[in-house]
Amino acid sequence: MQEGINIFEEDFWAISDALNRLLQGTNARAVLLIDKAGQLITSTGDITGLDTSSFATLSAADFAATSQLASLIGESEFSTLFHQGQREHLYVCLIANRVILAVIFDQRTNLGLIRVRTKSAVAELEKIFDAIFSKVERESEFPKELDADFTSAAEEELDKLFGF
Repeated sequence: MQEGINIFEEDFWAISDALNRLLQGTNARAVLLIDKAGQLITSTGDITGLDTSSFATLSAADFAATSQLASLIGESEFSTLFHQGQREHLYVCLIANRVILAVIFDQRTNLGLIRVRTKSAVAELEKIFDAIFSKVERESEFPKELDADFTSAAEEELDKLFGF
């Protein structure tokens, strides 16, 4: 099971800016960022009437199922998915192999524009997420040392208390 993603405030604003530029540059209805565990990270645009929790969960499941299909035909994965409806369409892509970007759009724009603008947004977002993952790794190393010191000190105190 994958843990959630920790996002720092300055990174959150950088992500929000990138998503808003993508939304405005494509004239999409909404843009959602979802972790691979199916949790919504953030969204922008019109999500009125959209059950974002279910959408996030199903998007992650869709990506997981499609990854299995890719492996069956000899691909490591499909990095983008496109679902075409009568009125609404969905373009989904993977960022930094851990985050899913979903763009919901309609007839006000076209797939070509979505693909071009999403490609540059993904490049920007990958840099942001790579920095986030690096920060999280660095921060997770420090508490392990602290936990080991705390555990050792606690064991010593318990030994003294019980006379060992």
